[in-house]
Amino acid sequence: MTATSSSTEPNVGGETFLATARRVIGIEAAGLAALSDALGDSFAEAIDLILKAKGRVIVSGMGKSGHVGRKIAATLASTGTPAQYVHPAEASHGDLGMVTEGDVALVLSNSGETPELKDIIAHTRRFSIPLIGIASRPGSTLLRQSDVAIVLPDAEEACGTGVVPTTSTTMTLALGDALAVVLMEHRRFTPEHFRTFHPGGKLGAMLMKVEDLMHGGDAVPLVPAGTQMSDALLTMSQKGFGVVGVTDAKGRLMGIVTDGDLRRHMAGLLDHTADEVMTEGPLTIGPGEVAQKAVALMRDRKITCLFVVDPEGDGLASGLIHIHDCLRAGVV
Repeated sequence: MTATSSSTEPNVGGETFLATARRVIGIEAAGLAALSDALGDSFAEAIDLILKAKGRVIVSGMGKSGHVGRKIAATLASTGTPAQYVHPAEASHGDLGMVTEGDVALVLSNSGETPELKDIIAHTRRFSIPLIGIASRPGSTLLRQSDVAIVLPDAEEACGTGVVPTTSTTMTLALGDALAVVLMEHRRFTPEHFRTFHPGGKLGAMLMKVEDLMHGGDAVPLVPAGTQMSDALLTMSQKGFGVVGVTDAKGRLMGIVTDGDLRRHMAGLLDHTADEVMTEGPLTIGPGEVAQKAVALMRDRKITCLFVVDPEGDGLASGLIHIHDCLRAGVV
């Protein structure tokens, strides 16, 4: 008969899974704190080198450092700093041509002695391409050859054996994020810029604007004041939004006719004009607002669409946004 433990958490070497996880995270958190304390002039010098570069940031690293390097390159590129990852082994077989004199190289290696990096390091020295090295050994080949050397602080790896890259890769990743955010803030990179580089996925949906989703032109259901309700109903039916906007002599939106207005004027409805039935001063939204705001307004008011009017314009309704269009685009 197999003995059972009274604990609800399995034991591994005398520790629970959760205890091990917390120990790992605690060790890595201590490494990040040490990294923050260790940052100095070399970090600022690296920022200056990148800002002065006319080309791209070429990120390179081998193994786990390579995986981190890919993420750093992607983060830089999506936040306004052109960047590209180049695999050091592929660089030795022709991809060095991707690294040009206008670029700046950001090379990662925990030991600073990774043999696969020797060709890309030599290439930067041969063509006077600025080199930023990140490693944990100050006297390593990489840091000795670098124009700017950023030394990772001596920190315990979280694996317990000291051989699995854990804390060191976490520090390198955080350092890359720090570089990207400093550069982003210096360039005054806005959410609108980010949307340009990241139109897809959840983040893209969050940053979509009303003008990206609205219906415009002839699709907008509008009738001028004085239009008989029989004609207004025809327009409402043809456009298919369940609402029609009413405009004044200058084409400015005066009000809207909704299903609720129709019910309130059911008796003798066809004897009225659209402006007699409409609700004045309808809720509108500007074309430059994020679509999430439009969704929030519609849900708050329990309505399905909004007319789009530029608040700094002449009051003309330039479009209509429907909640179904927002939901299809992933805006919630």
